[in-house]
Amino acid sequence: MSALEQITMLQDRMSQSIIGQRDVIERLVIGLLANGNLLIEGLPGLAKTRAVKAMSKNLEADFSRIQFTPDLLPSDVTGTEVYHQGPEGAQFRFEAGPIFANIVLADEINRAPAKVQAALLEAMEERQVTVSGTTHDLPPLFIVMATQNPIEQEGTYPLPEAQMDRFLMHVQVLYPPVEDEVEVIRLVRGEEQGATGGGDKPVTPPVIPQQAVFEARAEISQIHVADAMDRYMADLVQATRTPAPLSSDLARWIDIGASPRGSLALDKCSRAHAWLNGRNYVDPVDVRAIAHDVFRHRISLSYEAQGDGVSIDKVIDEIVSLVALP
Repeated sequence: MSALEQITMLQDRMSQSIIGQRDVIERLVIGLLANGNLLIEGLPGLAKTRAVKAMSKNLEADFSRIQFTPDLLPSDVTGTEVYHQGPEGAQFRFEAGPIFANIVLADEINRAPAKVQAALLEAMEERQVTVSGTTHDLPPLFIVMATQNPIEQEGTYPLPEAQMDRFLMHVQVLYPPVEDEVEVIRLVRGEEQGATGGGDKPVTPPVIPQQAVFEARAEISQIHVADAMDRYMADLVQATRTPAPLSSDLARWIDIGASPRGSLALDKCSRAHAWLNGRNYVDPVDVRAIAHDVFRHRISLSYEAQGDGVSIDKVIDEIVSLVALP
């Protein structure tokens, strides 16, 4: 079975557990294939945590969940040196924290103070953790999927810009259509019946091996990107920094544009999107499909935009519509 077939199977299995969030599932898989970290935002009860768990359940991967709270300490995330007294004498040993997993769910990340959020920076960017002067490498397959609610700002700590920029994409989870919500009711009811012995116990299929992800990444690295597409992605990022030539409204609305990480994220995610759709080249459709998720957390709106009631997605819509196609 090819890598594409196995990754498609992973998507299909996740879709069986998460009804009505096909786009969200695709973004989670793109983040996995692009070797990046994701920030997942949505109102309570929209299956953010369930989506991440569905991926870890169907993939050969170690999973850890960190519930971020105001009293959390950095060592609760990274691990710490513990004093041991043994036959060979006293010594300090490193006890790894929950960050040492393949898929790390940072639940409600904005409920922890800045020092705990900062503990994730080295892990997310450099794939390593330094404790007491010793550096410990994280697993080859490593991704942080952080969730946060856009409401309930009491007792929360907004993520610093340095950490926001380290997320490959900012994925928004919206309410499902009413038809899908009917299916959600039936799905959960069926799970409850299976758990209590009132229904047929589902057969658990074999998990997707990690090697499929690494093979997929190798194939994605060979996806052809034309020079014109490179320029198109750079033009989109440049438009967030100097929007005045495109639109006077954009110039009023945008305070800070995307960093070079935005260009790199566009390239990685568009190649993964093209690969998932069976193409060996990047098309403008691929770039436009993931532009909102890449830019959503990298553009800072001005006070005028907030006063005018302009959303970040509307600003990105304007940029995508005004930048010339290759």
